[in-house]
Amino acid sequence: MLRVAVVGGGPSGSCAAEVLAKAGIQTWIFERKLDNAKPCGGAIPLCMVEEFDLPENIIDRKVRNMRMISPSNREVEINLDNENEYIGMCRREVMDSFLRNRAADLGANLINGLVTKIETGPKRQGPYTLQYTDYSDGAATGTAKSLEVDLIIGADGANSRVAKAMDAGDYNVAIAFQERIKLPAEEMSYYENLAEMYVGTDVSPDFYAWVFPKYDHVAVGTGTMQENQALIKDLQVGIRQRARKRLIKGEVIKVEAHPIPEHPRPRRVVGGMALVGDAAGYVTKSSGEGIYFAAKSGRMCAEEIVAASGSGQRVPTEKDLKGYLRKWDRKYGATYKVLELLQNIFYRNDAAREAFVEMCDDKDVQRLTFDSYLYKRVVTMNPWQQLKLTFLTVGAVLRGNALAPGTYKAVPSAVRSEDEADRLLAEGGIRGGLKAGREAAAQAEAAAESQADAKAPTEERDVVLSR
Repeated sequence: MLRVAVVGGGPSGSCAAEVLAKAGIQTWIFERKLDNAKPCGGAIPLCMVEEFDLPENIIDRKVRNMRMISPSNREVEINLDNENEYIGMCRREVMDSFLRNRAADLGANLINGLVTKIETGPKRQGPYTLQYTDYSDGAATGTAKSLEVDLIIGADGANSRVAKAMDAGDYNVAIAFQERIKLPAEEMSYYENLAEMYVGTDVSPDFYAWVFPKYDHVAVGTGTMQENQALIKDLQVGIRQRARKRLIKGEVIKVEAHPIPEHPRPRRVVGGMALVGDAAGYVTKSSGEGIYFAAKSGRMCAEEIVAASGSGQRVPTEKDLKGYLRKWDRKYGATYKVLELLQNIFYRNDAAREAFVEMCDDKDVQRLTFDSYLYKRVVTMNPWQQLKLTFLTVGAVLRGNALAPGTYKAVPSAVRSEDEADRLLAEGGIRGGLKAGREAAAQAEAAAESQADAKAPTEERDVVLSR
């Protein structure tokens, strides 16, 4: 009987283990932190809820409104008109636990353990021996153990030990930083059915920042390429400052940081080892989405193993496993290339970001974008839509150069008057969490801005706040 080790118990590993266990294949799934909460927005498309049979109770919020905020604080709201359509907002610790336990219930052996070494055999062709520390008994030091298997699925994230064992090659990574912030009821009510995306050099020079609602708090975070890693805390200060009037009296309850891959690794299958999810590099440019693609890649890899092995009756070859890669690249290769092109065009400076947000105010663009995201299908445009989009892009880019701000201001509160928001901010900002050298200066700037706004005529203040 075929023996498969799945290293990593996130969406990619759990979905792979589920398929293997259903087929009766001996499956072990390793996860060191069973309560781990990965720092990501936690947004999942509607098709994932249906395709992976996710229950209602793991979805904290059904978001039907997305607000995009440009560097100059132009706000564009994108709404889903169909009441049956939504973006699911999840806490990763809840969703990951559900997927792992479902795989275990089907027969996968769930091990609370850390893989420390992988012996790959001659020319990395196996058999494979995993050395690991088992923490199942609750002891802090754990127990050293080993396991021999025929195949390994590497679902262990951007710093994948399996990728190192198979010499998969390096890739560029982005750094994600996120704070979970509990808000007063008034502020939380604004995020009941709405998520926000902020763009601007102040929050990320090559990505975006977000405020995404969870069950009883919001996730506030940002990301940037590894070359800008030293700036990550300052960028988090940037999103705090821009959104501060909507995060009044917030209290940080959790701080998270994690590397995220920026493109697929050079080698994703070697011998009897295959990479999926972040370990393979399946995070999209522009949107930074990875949860659906992680789960899908784990499932597709496992399905290939089941088919090639005759449901566990023989050991698949490297050529067999590469069948999963061919199917994956054929299905999603174009998606990754298009999103990389969009990032290169619209995230390069604040003028381009202004243009991007302006374009998102167009209903055709909104529909095309949401259809592509919700259902993971390439939506084609008719000639009129293509021509319209071309003119929109040119016009938006020209206007973006004029609108890009020299300085960044906070967006206005959505639930309080400006006077009340300023008064409450003067009493104190967000409690806990990030401490960075620029924060004191940023708070001083905010205080000066509030004082200047308070002294300005009402008409002038309205102009400043609407920019």
